[in-house]
Amino acid sequence: MLPLSTRIREAYDKGTTDEQNFIQNLAIFYCTFLRSHNDLIEMGKITDQLVDSYEYLLRISEVDDKEIFKICLEYWNFWVCELYTQASLACRPLYASVLPRMEYAPILSKLRTILISRMARPEEVLVVENDHGEVVREFMKDTDSLNLYKTMRETLVYLTHLDHEDTEKIMLEKLKRQVSGAEWSRANLNSLCWAIGSISGAMQEDNERSFLVVVIRDLLGLCEHKRGKDNKAIVASNIMYVVGQYPRFLRAHWRFLKTVITKLFEFMHETHEGVQDMACDTFIKVAQKCRRQLLIPQCGASCGFVEDIIRGIDAIISDLQPQQVHTFYEAVAIIISSETDAAAQNELIEGLFRLPNAIWDDILLRVAADVNILTDVEVVKQLCNILKTNLAACKSLGHSYLTQLCRIYLDMLNVYRLLSDQINASIATHGDQIVKQPLVRSMRAVKKTVLNLLSCWIQRSNNPMLVANDFLPPLLDAVATDYQQGPPIAREPEVLTTMATIVNRLGENVLRSLPRILDAVFQCTLEMINKDLEEFPEHRTNFFTLLQAVNAHCFSALLTLTTDKFKLILDSVIWAIKHTMRQVSETGLNILHTMLINMANATSDNQQLFFHNFYVEIMQHMFAVVTDRSQTGNLTLQASLLAYMFKMVENGVITVALGGDNPHLTVPAETNVQYVHQRLLELLKQAFPHLQEPQLVVFIKGLFALDTDVTAFREHLRDFLVQIREISGEDLSDLYLEEREAEIAAAQAEKLRRQAEVPGLLGPGLDTSTAVVGGGGMEMTD
Repeated sequence: MLPLSTRIREAYDKGTTDEQNFIQNLAIFYCTFLRSHNDLIEMGKITDQLVDSYEYLLRISEVDDKEIFKICLEYWNFWVCELYTQASLACRPLYASVLPRMEYAPILSKLRTILISRMARPEEVLVVENDHGEVVREFMKDTDSLNLYKTMRETLVYLTHLDHEDTEKIMLEKLKRQVSGAEWSRANLNSLCWAIGSISGAMQEDNERSFLVVVIRDLLGLCEHKRGKDNKAIVASNIMYVVGQYPRFLRAHWRFLKTVITKLFEFMHETHEGVQDMACDTFIKVAQKCRRQLLIPQCGASCGFVEDIIRGIDAIISDLQPQQVHTFYEAVAIIISSETDAAAQNELIEGLFRLPNAIWDDILLRVAADVNILTDVEVVKQLCNILKTNLAACKSLGHSYLTQLCRIYLDMLNVYRLLSDQINASIATHGDQIVKQPLVRSMRAVKKTVLNLLSCWIQRSNNPMLVANDFLPPLLDAVATDYQQGPPIAREPEVLTTMATIVNRLGENVLRSLPRILDAVFQCTLEMINKDLEEFPEHRTNFFTLLQAVNAHCFSALLTLTTDKFKLILDSVIWAIKHTMRQVSETGLNILHTMLINMANATSDNQQLFFHNFYVEIMQHMFAVVTDRSQTGNLTLQASLLAYMFKMVENGVITVALGGDNPHLTVPAETNVQYVHQRLLELLKQAFPHLQEPQLVVFIKGLFALDTDVTAFREHLRDFLVQIREISGEDLSDLYLEEREAEIAAAQAEKLRRQAEVPGLLGPGLDTSTAVVGGGGMEMTD
């Protein structure tokens, strides 16, 4: 056995492959043994041996091998969680429990040091040092590293609860050595700051305050005094990460908040890769958590800080890329959204859009003089960026964006028309391939952004009548006709989502315009998607989203359609429920179920005509879907819909004779029950000749008997599917897909519930718990 004095890290670095494998196997042994038998060892009073085991595991945890570290970390995470749970259940200091826990204090302190020194990179950090020592922008997310960070973060949060003073002491000592240069390295500073950010919410507010005052002060000082572009970039990224993790501190300390925001604006001019992105991402995070503090005047100021931001916006964003500008505008709009005085808010919105509106007006003046300006790809890209800036702000402002929308609305729709005409003319001249050309792609990007902006505002609007009366008519003039008459390749799928948003948001207020909407998009879209299952996937998904909206909110309009048009809609729904894309088939099932419920409750003369013409056809298609191997993931939805169909017949909702030619002949419910029973028996005998008729009769009787209990109905249906497949020895696991998905979702929900009970474990913004076990730290100190 290795003596405790062995420097295992050095031994591993210099060891042979066999020796390195031995250390890895030793780690696996300790972790497995301690996880399984820790309680027995504690009860056996062999504390010294247990502490020695932890000492060995600590030394192994220092080995510079990621896989060995992950093996050890998994156990440390389990163990400190157990310690925290025991202490919180006992509601007393940790050292008062069964084992004299003071024995663990040095172990836990060393573990803190190791984790802080080896902390993995969190998702928010975009500026990293690569394997060659170069400081670069991180473009690809390292999933393995992120998972490692989450486990380390969780472990360190538990360790902070167990003794926050020791955690602070270790971190501040390490930071002091970074500032003095005694242990300076970019890697060391990264790990330390990532660890500091990871424990947000794990301390009481007073402790957090005194801790962060030192941390932020030292980091800002380090940023000022450190030389070298790469060094400054790393310090900047760490400042931004840490402040973004502690919104509670920033809300309570205006001076630090203002200093941090000012520093972020400085970083927005830093051209080192990733720094500007991180500055914008941190700004929006701070804006979300500190919006009121940035809106209202602070410390005797004559105006809120957001007004200073708006006045200086030209200089602040001068070095940002378009995507960064969009993030910046979204952040400022978040602050403005918290203004409750409408007049003051409108004034702030006007100030926010002063710069983009000036550029917008200039472009439109040039277009008015010469429409060919829109064939300049740079001008078109500029229009698109301005509209995306509007979209970013609209996401935050919601209905209040109205004041800016009114200013650009008709001009925006006119630009949509002009670009549509140019795109259609190019396709007519050069064919469909022209849509891949950069200018046409940029033109289409403008159209998509217009549609996304309108959808965004309508979704958040709180005045459906205003939208229906003042905004919808010009929108349809510009969008609906263009979609209907344009070539299929140029039809934007966002038109369908915009129309779905309009129907969902306006409800019955859209009834007057609904015929025009359906005429413009229904037939031509169906012709695009019904030829095969591969072409126009976005149109397909969005088409059924629109149909679902119409079915849910404007069913009365569907009842006024002719039989041929209604049949077209029903056929498209039947086609959807058979689709291999699960999202499409789920939408189709939901549409069909809602349609049947709406029809059952309708008072229209067409109600019984619908059942006479379509009920049996729907039933046949539903059983084709249920017995289709590719559709088993939707078994609950299928069972719910079928159960409702059998219940409709049994309860006499359908009064017309399903088996006759006369659509006006009324019959008792029992007649239709017998007809459905017989028709279904014939259908199933034909489809599954290997099943005996008594089996099928029992199955059909069960469908009627269980139609009021969807769960039992589903199990009955599944038993039948098992019977069908068993004869050919097919795999049955997919029949239980929904249960497995539900189990995973339940387990995840339970995990989140447990995590929410530990302050800081879910991170800033997600933590739902305000109680701190043991008053902010279950101490294990002398």
